[in-house]
Amino acid sequence: MNLIQEWNKAGAVMLLFAAGCAVGPNYERPDLTVPVAWQEGGQSGIDTRAAEMAQWWAAFKDPLLDSLIDRAVKSNLDLRIAEARVREERASLAATASGEWPTLDVAGSYSRNRASQNAFGFRSQGAVGVPVGQQLEQNLFKTGFDAVWELDIFGGTRRSIEAAQATLAASIEDRHSVLVTLLGDVAKNYIDLRGLQRRLAVAQANLQAQQDTLDLTKIRFDAGLASDFDVAQAEGQVKTTAAQIPTLQTALKQTAYRIDILLGAQPGASWSELAKDAPIPALPPEARVGLPADLLRRRPDIRSAERQLAAATAQVGAATADLYPKFFLLGSIGLQSISASDWLSGPSRFWSIGPTITWPVFDAGKIRANIEIRNAQQEQALRLYEKSVLTGFEDVENALVNYGNEQTRYRSLLEATAANRRAEQLANDLYTQGLVPFLDVLVAQRTLYTSESDLAVSEASLASNLVALYKALGGGWETN
Repeated sequence: MNLIQEWNKAGAVMLLFAAGCAVGPNYERPDLTVPVAWQEGGQSGIDTRAAEMAQWWAAFKDPLLDSLIDRAVKSNLDLRIAEARVREERASLAATASGEWPTLDVAGSYSRNRASQNAFGFRSQGAVGVPVGQQLEQNLFKTGFDAVWELDIFGGTRRSIEAAQATLAASIEDRHSVLVTLLGDVAKNYIDLRGLQRRLAVAQANLQAQQDTLDLTKIRFDAGLASDFDVAQAEGQVKTTAAQIPTLQTALKQTAYRIDILLGAQPGASWSELAKDAPIPALPPEARVGLPADLLRRRPDIRSAERQLAAATAQVGAATADLYPKFFLLGSIGLQSISASDWLSGPSRFWSIGPTITWPVFDAGKIRANIEIRNAQQEQALRLYEKSVLTGFEDVENALVNYGNEQTRYRSLLEATAANRRAEQLANDLYTQGLVPFLDVLVAQRTLYTSESDLAVSEASLASNLVALYKALGGGWETN
């Protein structure tokens, strides 16, 4: 009878059993309690309507920022590593899925054999102990196919495939998380760089104003209208301000180099375009953040944790299947002869086919211990999923309160800077008229410099806090 026909008959019978349900728990997405609104959703500039965040950075309307993000997405090394991990998991899924199919091996061999003259009753056969017509030495030519098919009766392989699919989905979400972090880091560092440029410009402008005051004080000292103490105080203020400029320049260069690394480039590659002064990116009129329920569908780390929970649940089923018997369908077909001349002829054919069953009887509790391990891992995955959801809510609430309160702080600093600028001008005028001591001028200049520097920091912080908000919301990964 033809081997293929026998294989099909045996396979059809075994597949009737394999169609049964898989052992172990079926995965269901946890039903978590989600707040209906953000606690800090009432902050100024926040709109809780549904938001489109695929390209949130475009709201800043900064062409260079758009260009940097585009280059980072194409060349960032962390993103490439994450992409390689996705390919790894995809190949791992293919390897696991191959368990549903038979394996087929082809082999060929030749051997020269000699039988023992003192074995198998040869001694009773004649003077030399060799039966009539039997040779002690002979050739053996053999070639053929061997097939093995494990029939997934209790679903162990199917559960393993289910786990591999969920793990692949989690790796894709992990890549999305890397992308979300990358977008936020590029935007934040770019904003920090513009903020440092603003603070450097403020320091240099104040240094020039203080130098002018020092020159005026020296002139008044030469005319006998000011004391040497006034000159010394003015010089001290100039040197103090000058000493802050190198620190800002260092931070500026380091930030630019950090941007280059995020772009997958050598440090300094983008300095020619970043060194040109430009304003801190302007804020959009409002930021749409959606509702808390949207976070579970959008934030990649939450989506990844949910897929990891699904994988852990499937692994419980794969481990449970080891408690049950395993069914195999074995078959072989080939040619075998002791002579090369008739090796490939019809009479040299051989074949065999038949089912095999194995069932662990005693393993000292190994299988049940492995099931307990998988149950514990599923519990861990569930708690990690719940934690990731709570952490996501916390990140958004923190970003909202930071953004809202920084707007209040910025408005106060804006008013304070205007008042201090007016006070500094009045102090200089009154000192020139001899109506106030020089200390008033120094205090006014120092206060003005501090408020202008704080204003620049606050303006950059506003934009950075908005970036942090978009990052906490998990925006940006949809575009790549």
